[in-house]
Amino acid sequence: MTTNYTEDKTFKNKNYSETGFPKGEYENCSFSNCVFSNTDLSEIKFVECNFENCDLSNAKLIGTAFQEVNFKNCKLLGLHFDDCNTFLLSFRFEDCTLNFSSFFKLKLKSTFLKNCKLEEVEFIESDLTNSVFDNCDLNRAVFGNTILEKTDFRTSFNFSIDPETNRVKKAKFPVQGIVGLLDKYDIVIE
Repeated sequence: MTTNYTEDKTFKNKNYSETGFPKGEYENCSFSNCVFSNTDLSEIKFVECNFENCDLSNAKLIGTAFQEVNFKNCKLLGLHFDDCNTFLLSFRFEDCTLNFSSFFKLKLKSTFLKNCKLEEVEFIESDLTNSVFDNCDLNRAVFGNTILEKTDFRTSFNFSIDPETNRVKKAKFPVQGIVGLLDKYDIVIE
């Protein structure tokens, strides 16, 4: 089987939800203002690629490889990143909406998220050691048996994290966010 290999190419203003996206490996490519919503991206490999102003909502990611991939100002609703190829899985998110996505059981050490909406995102059993959540909205995001050691939440908000069921050693939280660490006790803090 011949695998399509594309390197150093820029893709702009394409709607792949209508045409489909060619299978293959994409290295050091840029995708700008492209629509991938509901597109099957299974078994495609993205290495050192950049996605800017793209919509990947509800794309199928079975076996998809994201290695050192940057997402900026992208809409990533309902994605199952837990279906991705986990080999060298690494990405960075800035100004993205990731609501209703899942990172179940993924090793995401040193992941950087800035100005992202992460409503109802699932981080159960993930390893987020040394990650940074910079000014992120974690409203109803789910953490359970999650490794959050040395993770920085100092500028994020609306999180609810149970320190008894998650590993939070050396994690950093804002003083005003202390309520999010005590939610399960149903106490009033004034």
